Formats: sequence, C-alpha cells, structure tokens
Amino acid sequence: MPSQSPWPAPTTGQVPPRPTAPPPPGPHAAAPGTSAPGAPTPAPSAHPAAPGPQAAGAGPHTASGGNVPGAGPSGDAAAHRPAPGPHSGPPASAGHPTGVGPQADGAARPAAAGPQAAVPGTPGTGAPAYPASAGPHPAAPDSRATPASDTAPADAPPAPVREAPVQDRPASSGAGVRLDRRASDEGGGGGDDYTLQAPDPRVAPEPHAAVCVACRAGRVDDDGYCENCGHAQPRERDHMEQERGPVAAVSDRGLRHHRNEDAFAVGTTTLSDGSPVSVAVVCDGVSSATRPDEASLAASRAANASLLDALPRGTHPQQAMHEAILAASEAVNALADEQGVEAREHAPQQNAPACTIVGAVVTAGLLVVGWVGDSRAYWIPVDRSAPAARLTEDDSWAAQMVAAGLMGEAEAYADHRAHAITGWLGADAYELEPHTAAFKPDRPGVVVVCTDGLWNYAESADEMAEAVPADAAARPLHAARVLVGHALDGGGHDNVTVALVPFPAVPQGAGSA
Repeated sequence: MPSQSPWPAPTTGQVPPRPTAPPPPGPHAAAPGTSAPGAPTPAPSAHPAAPGPQAAGAGPHTASGGNVPGAGPSGDAAAHRPAPGPHSGPPASAGHPTGVGPQADGAARPAAAGPQAAVPGTPGTGAPAYPASAGPHPAAPDSRATPASDTAPADAPPAPVREAPVQDRPASSGAGVRLDRRASDEGGGGGDDYTLQAPDPRVAPEPHAAVCVACRAGRVDDDGYCENCGHAQPRERDHMEQERGPVAAVSDRGLRHHRNEDAFAVGTTTLSDGSPVSVAVVCDGVSSATRPDEASLAASRAANASLLDALPRGTHPQQAMHEAILAASEAVNALADEQGVEAREHAPQQNAPACTIVGAVVTAGLLVVGWVGDSRAYWIPVDRSAPAARLTEDDSWAAQMVAAGLMGEAEAYADHRAHAITGWLGADAYELEPHTAAFKPDRPGVVVVCTDGLWNYAESADEMAEAVPADAAARPLHAARVLVGHALDGGGHDNVTVALVPFPAVPQGAGSA
C-alpha cells in the first residue's frame, strides 16, 4: 500500500546547511557512530549499518520492524530517542552510493563508508528511492522526521515507497489476514465475519503430519480438526475396506450417524487336513449402550482370532463358531470391567457396552454361520435361477411377534419396535445363547454377512439377490462396495457393513447338516 516517503523533499531555505565541523562536546553530545540530537535514525533493515557501537539493530532498545505502516516507533525504543530539533540534518546513511539503483535480486549491500554518504531518495543526490529490505513486517516510516507541512508544499504528491522482494522469499503484499481481527477492523468491512487465514507456503509441514482433506494445506490437530480451515476430518473407521484372499468386506459410517459403530474382521487359514477355509465376522454396536464402537471392534477381533486359532487345530467349524461367539462376549464384557466401580456409581443409568455379531465359515463343502442379535447372513447362488435364502433368524421384537403368530412379517418389521433386539453381547445381556447352523450347498454361490444398515434396504432373500452383483463370487470387494452404495442410495440411515465369502463349487450334492 503506497505511503508517504519518510524523507519529504525540503523547501529551499527551510533546512539549514549541514555544519562543516562537528559541534563541541557537551553534556548531551552524541556518542561516536550515533546521530546528533534530533537526527532521525534509519529504520532497521537487512543492509549492514555504518560501523559504530550503536549501529541499528545492535542495541538493547532497537525498534521493531513490525510497526503498523504510518505509525511511528513506540515503547522502549521511542523513549530513548532524542526529539526532533529545528536543525536536524539528513540521517546517517545506511543505503547505497549516489547514482546506484536497487539490485534486482534484492541482495544486501554494504553501507557507505563516509559520514556524508547520500541517502537513497534524498533530493539532489541522483539516487532513486531504494526499497526497504523485506523483513517479517514492512519497516515503518520514522515519525521523528520533520513534518511534511514544514518542508514541502501542501499540494506536493507523496513519493510511493514499495517493498522489494528478498531472495528465496516472496514480498509481502499487505493483504495478509489475521484470525484475531475482524475484517471491519482491517478497514475492509464485513461485520463480524472472520476471514480464514491462508497457509504459509514457507512453513514446512511436520513429517508424517496429516493434511486436511478439505483445504489440502492445513495440519490436522489431535482432535481431528484442521488448524487452517477448521474442517472435521474423516475418522479412520468412517469408511473401511479389506480383502483377504477370496473374502472381502466394506464398512461405511452412512449418511446420518456421526460415527461408525460397526466393525468387521476377515481372514483365511487351513484346516487340519490342509484344505482352505475362509472366515468373516461382522458386528453392530448397540447405539443405546456405552461405547458401542469399542464393543463391536473388540467382539469382531476376538471372534476372528478364536476361529483362526481353533480351525487349524482340527476343531469342527460349527464348534469353533460357538467358541468364537463366547470369546467375543468375553471381550465385550471386559470393556464394562474397565469402567471401574466408581464410574458405574457416577453413571448407573448407562448401559454396559454391547453389540450384535454374525459370522460365517466356508470350507470346501461346508458352510457354517453363527449369530447373536439382528445382524444377518444370506445365501446367494451364482445361478440366480436357484432360490436365495436367509440363513439366520433375528433376536428381535419383530421376529418374536412373527414366531408367535401375532403379526405377519411385513407388519412386524414395519413397526417402530421392530429393531428392538432381544439378544446381544454385553455384560448386561439377560442370557447368552449363541446360535449356530451348518449347511452343505450343492452349487457355488456367495455368503452375504451384514448388519441391518444393509438389509434394511434389501430385507428379503430375493431383494438381497437382486442387489448383489452377478459376479460377486469372482469380485467380492467390488460387490461389497456395490452393496454399501445400494444402502447409501437408499438413504444411509444407519452404519453399513457387509462381508462377502464365496462358496466354491462341489462335485456332489449336499443338504443341511
């Protein structure tokens, strides 16, 4: 922003000529290398000052270069400077020889050696006004200079002073924005709006620091918000995908919930005879309970680890599934024990951490499922002319109404109490009854293991078969993504999690075991 030159052109006869000899020493004589009383001192700059014990920037009271343009020095530095006098001469030079213009690259130049070196921009020297060095803040004009009204005509135009760029650093544009000052305080209007501060490109980001997904520049703090634009960052569990051999799973937070309380675990191993086996576990945290996201994560990991440990040792898959559900229950119960007696006394109304669980184990000729709660497993054959099937029965109010013959399935699941579960994993569960079932399909297909966030939008087996892509057995990860997208397109009212486990073709037919 243009401003008045700190050295306005003097009017003829107003400034006495410089004395040819220094004044005799007195009680207020200036120390060697300093300006005479009343003489203004040049603003601090990156150029070396003339030799002397009081060179600019060397004393304890050096004025800061951060004054607001147009305001003089203040504080301690101003209190130790002599007041302007009527016979003040030109300042001691910290500039450049007469007739030499500014360098294009902004490199620092040595100060003039003599006391009478010309000041850039002083009339009669032939030197153009040399721009001030670009420090962290523009150098402020010295308010101790003789007022322009005493030395120049009122209609004399002010000489513009511009800041030159310094090598390896862009020049300040004067358009910086402060977060602690409203736009109206900066003179730009805007009421109470605060303009976001642009990130400083000269500040190197911290190694391995997370970068904001919104502005692509700010650092993400420990609370998960961008320090530059304030945008909340996606959590790690907001969207998860995993593929292990032929098994794949996808989980998404959905469009209505603030966090993902679902979890999954998938894996592959071998049976004792060396034949391959695939495992998938999906858990849904109970939202009305405490720490549901932790409950689902602990249960899925515990069940998966139990299955991958028991199956290679020769444990029957159905028995291994039963033991895995018990291990998951113990893991969730342990979360309640972590709260301690004091925490439970202060919040007795809070439920213990809880979740549902559903899992599938697929071998060369056997399919085993296990569950507690209302998470489901579906059988979808590759040949869609064959019927699809739902492999689990919900532990829910709606299922009880249907089983008791009090309501039809459509009526029961349309009721607002439909998703009230009657079985779950948790320390406050009434009675843990793991459900397991084994099947021997006679044709290839895919097992869909999911939470209610998906089956709410494809409830029946036929509806689920229509949503599952035809190549799901060959491309399980792609199919899982398609199913999550189907739920999101339907509204995404809940967390959505689905795992797909292909079932291989078998030479002989089989029935339910």
